[in-house]
Parts: sequence; C-alpha cells; structure tokens
Amino acid sequence: MPIFDGLSGKLSAVVARMRGKTRETEQDIKDMMREIRLALLEADVNYQVVKDLVSEISEKCKGSEVMQSLTPGQQIVKIVNESLIDILGKTASKLAVSPTGFTVIMLYGLQGAGKTTTAAKLALMLKKKGKKPMLTSVDVHRPAAARQLEILAKQAGVQCFIQPEEPQAVKIAAQAIDRARYMLCDTLIVDTAGRMTIDTEMMDELKAVAKVVNPIEKLLIVDAMIGQEAVNVALSFDREIGLDGFIMTKLDGDARGGAALSIRRMTGKPIKLMCVGEKIEDIEEFYPDRLASRILGMGDVLTLIEKATASLDEKKALESLEKLRKNQFTLEDMLDQFAQVKKMGSIKDVMDKLPGMGNRKLDASQVDERAIDRNVAIIQSMTLKERRNHNLLNANRRKRIAAGSGTTVQDVNRLIKQFEETQKMMKQFSGMSRKMGKGLGFGRGGFPF
Repeated sequence: MPIFDGLSGKLSAVVARMRGKTRETEQDIKDMMREIRLALLEADVNYQVVKDLVSEISEKCKGSEVMQSLTPGQQIVKIVNESLIDILGKTASKLAVSPTGFTVIMLYGLQGAGKTTTAAKLALMLKKKGKKPMLTSVDVHRPAAARQLEILAKQAGVQCFIQPEEPQAVKIAAQAIDRARYMLCDTLIVDTAGRMTIDTEMMDELKAVAKVVNPIEKLLIVDAMIGQEAVNVALSFDREIGLDGFIMTKLDGDARGGAALSIRRMTGKPIKLMCVGEKIEDIEEFYPDRLASRILGMGDVLTLIEKATASLDEKKALESLEKLRKNQFTLEDMLDQFAQVKKMGSIKDVMDKLPGMGNRKLDASQVDERAIDRNVAIIQSMTLKERRNHNLLNANRRKRIAAGSGTTVQDVNRLIKQFEETQKMMKQFSGMSRKMGKGLGFGRGGFPF
C-alpha cells in the first residue's frame, strides 16, 4: 500500500533489528522507541497518538515477559504489532443493516475527498454481496456531481435516482426514499454535498436531509492524503451531526498515511472501509490486524486470498490445471490466465500483500506493471492456429507478431520461452505425481482427487 511505504519501511527496519536479538537492554528499547517516534511523526500521525503509542509499547517492552524471554526480539515485534492493531481499532467493524430490511447510508465529506466515487464503489461492493442498492445525490450546489454519480451507477450496474434541476436537497432525499422502496431496493446510499471548508449552512442542510432519510449509517469520507487535518475534520463532523464511522480514500496515493493511524484513537469511531485504487471495484473492508501486518512488512495473505477467490474463475483455473497436466496447455489458455490475473489488480499491490515483499525496494525493471498487457497484445496478434500450436512460430511469424503488437521480437521470444518453461515444469510435476501416486495407491494421473 503506497501510502504506508515510508512508515512501513522504517518500522519494519526497527523490528527486523530486534527480531534476531537474544538479549535486550533498556538502552536498546530506548533507541527503538526513539526511532518509532520519529517514524510515526514523519508519517504525520497526530502527536498525542504518537505519545500514547510509544508510551504503551515502551511500558510493555520493559515487562518481565520480554526481558526474561529466550527470544525478546520476537516478543517486541509482537508488542508493536498488537499496539498498532489496538490503535487502528482492534476488530473489524461491519456496516450496520436496518432490522426493517431497508437500510439508508449517508456519506459526508469535504470536496475532493472522493465521496461520489466512493458511493459507487460501496454500491458495487454491496451488490456483489447480494444486496440491491440504489444511489442518489442530494448535492444541489454542484449539478455535475449528480451526473457523475449516474455514470458511475451505470458502470456498477446499480439503480440511481437524481434530480439535477431540483434546488432543494430535502425534496430529492424524500423522493429518493420513495423511489428506492418502489424499485424494491434494500439499501439507499445518499451522496451529500461537500464544501471546501465546514460551514453552518452545509451542516444545517445535512441535518435536514438526515431527518428525512433517517440513516442507520452516517459515514465520513476521509482523504488519507490530508494527514492530521483529517482528525480536525472528523471531530467537527462528529460534533455537529454524529458519525458512525469512516471510509478512508486515496490509500493508493504516496502521502504519509498518518490519518488512518490517528482518526480511530482521536474520535473513538471505527474505520469501516478503505479505497485502495481508482477502479470502481477498489474498495475493501477494513481489518485493523491486516493493515498492521502490512505496515510492519508481514504481508496480508488473507486479503490476497479473498481477492483471488473473488477475481479468479475456479472452473477455468481447474480446466487450465488439467490441460497443463495432460500437456495440452496452449497460448490461448495462457491468454485466459492473464485476463484472470489482471482482475486481481496491479503486480505491486499483489506483492505488497506477500509477507516480506511489501518493503523491498523494487525498481522498474523488477516490477513491470505493463508486462501482462504486453504479453496479452502479443498473443492477440497471433492467428488461432499459432495460439494453439506455438511450434508454428518461425522467425518471420515472430517478426509479424512483434510488429502487430507494438513490441519487439525479443519480447515475443521471451513470452514463448516463458510458455515453454511452464509446459516443461508441469510435465515434470505430472510425471512425478504419477510415480508418487502409484506408490501410494492413488488413482489415474497420480492425484488423490
């Protein structure tokens, strides 16, 4: 997660030094606390939060459990991880659902925080979970916001109700409730008006709309890139209208990430969701333990598995595995595999979730985000016969394919070599599994299934 790269790099370097130690002195702990304090302050974490966190970690590290442990370094890593989880909210907080069967969610926030886009992302996420959401905009000050929401709703494949010509937000809200019930929707997501700064007029309008729609969830959209100022914005909204939680946006940016670590402790309200990219599907439920793990460079395998499960077609994956086993895997099948992998997001994002990989400094030559697109273009420039039988690809054909895909002959050769190595590896694996299977009494093919 780019926004935590700086903090993650510094904290993981601190805990890595401690992890291997067999004996800790008070000076070691004091030095570590200083580095943690500096790392958090540089990440724009609220000063009071930094003070509380460092004090808490320091106190626990001086306990007899650590000082007398055979592996005090590992105990300290555990303490830092637990303290980060505690500051982020301990457990995940789910979106509330109305017992009446009709849930209204209101989204608040300043201009530029990403309210409208987040509303559509939330609608798509709920749709994937089997809900029937409807989007509506009560922003009467910026008509373009309603049109933008309508376009995003179409992209997400959900219902949308807008009235760009209506000057009263309360009327639109009342009509949206009626429309959502008429369309048998079970969730109404209300995108409200934002301002550059908080003012009385905006708050009065938001209160009036809330009175009409009676939301069960009042969520503030927080731009993670504004740092400590996010805490002041959150406190102001909570004081005026009362909040149930937050959705963090722009966590794919390169800011310092202090807002996420400060807002929970300073307001007492949970972060419920986070947006991790620009695509409409780039929204995730917020798990404090998983984020703490990623900040410390320990990866986030659970989220990676969930993303893979949601993105990958199980039937196609099994078909490809069977073809590989029987040595029938073709470039056409490889094209399908590339399409499946693309659904999981960027290569960098996937690598960030792998334990030990999140904080490695990888240069452009090591992480080529366009590699899959390039390979897809190469395969799509082949004829059907060439895709099904790569042995037809002589020098002239490879030149033609390179020209047609906007790549080089070297790129084409590299892809073919990768494909042949995959075939060779799976052939060896298949032969080995058959031998093992005979010895263990497994069925045809050597697999126990």
